[in-house]
Amino acid sequence: MRRQDCHDADIHIVIEEVFKQLGLVVLERGWLSSNNIVFRGSSDAPATVVDTGYDSHAAQTEALVRVQLGKEPLERVLNTHLHSDHCGGNAALQTAWRCEVWVPEPSFDAVAAWDEERLSFRATDQVCRRFTAERGLRVGENVRLGACAWEIIAAPGHDPDAVMLFQRESGVLITADALWEERLAIIFPELRGEPGFCQARSALDAIESLQPRIVIPGHGAPFMNVPRALSNSRKRIAQFESAPIKHLNYAARALAMFHMLECRSCGRDELVRWLVETPIFGGVYARIEPDGAEPPERAAALVDRLISDGLLRVGASGVLVVA
Repeated sequence: MRRQDCHDADIHIVIEEVFKQLGLVVLERGWLSSNNIVFRGSSDAPATVVDTGYDSHAAQTEALVRVQLGKEPLERVLNTHLHSDHCGGNAALQTAWRCEVWVPEPSFDAVAAWDEERLSFRATDQVCRRFTAERGLRVGENVRLGACAWEIIAAPGHDPDAVMLFQRESGVLITADALWEERLAIIFPELRGEPGFCQARSALDAIESLQPRIVIPGHGAPFMNVPRALSNSRKRIAQFESAPIKHLNYAARALAMFHMLECRSCGRDELVRWLVETPIFGGVYARIEPDGAEPPERAAALVDRLISDGLLRVGASGVLVVA
C-alpha cells in the first residue's frame, strides 16, 4: 500500500471513531442530493437527520435512514439551508415518520407561507414538495444531537440564511455548502446582483476561528485538512471577485447540469427552451451580456459549450444525455 493510501486510511479510521462517539453516521450522497447526517436517539435528543437530499432521491433517502435507525423512529429533521438538494426529502420523511422539521430561523416564515420565490424553487425550477416547519434554528443557540450540544453558527454566502452546526468538544463542524474540500459552491446572491462574496468570506473566517478538527461538507466525504480547504475556497472567491462573469458562467453551467442530471435526457431545443424559461438564467445572462445576444442565443451557446466540453453528448436517438 502506498504511503498516501496508508495516510488516507488512518484519517478515515480517526474520523469514523469520532463519529461513533458522537452517535452519527454520514450518508455520502452523489449529485443531485446533499449528504445526510443521521443521529441515533439518546436520552438527551431524539433521532435526527441533518439535510435530506433532493426530491427525486426521497425514497432512497428514506430507505437509507431506515437502515441506520432500524426500528427507532425518526423524530426530527434539521436543515442547514433550504436549497432543494438539502430539503427535498423533508416531505417524504414527514409522511413516513410524522417527524418535526427545524429550519434556519430567517427561512421559517417562507416555509410557513410556502413562498417559492423566497425559497428559490421557482427561480431554479427545481422540485421540492411542500413540508411544514415546527421550529427555527437560531444562530448563537445550541441544539442537542445524540448526546452532545451543537452550536448553531451563521454561514451566509452560498445562501444568506444558511447555518452550520459545531460540536466544540470533538471539533466536528457540519458546514453544508459553506465549505467543501475541493470546490466552491455557487454564491447565489451574486446571481441576483446582490453582494455575496464578502459574506462567503465571512463564513470562511468563522470556520477558521472555530478551528474544527473534522468537517462534514454538504457534498463529498468528511475531511480533516481544513486549512487547505479554506485556502482553496478563498482563492476561488478572489478569482470570482476579480472576474464576476466567471462566477456567473460557472453557476449557469452547474445549474444546467443539475437539471440534466435530474431529467437524464432531453432534446437540444427542449433544453434551450428550459434555460430561457427558467427565471434564474434570465438574471444571470442579463449580467453577463446586458446588451448582448437574445436569451435563446445565449442558452443555445451554453448548451453547445456543455457538449463541446464533453459534459453532454448527443445520444443515438439525437437527444442530449449526460456524458
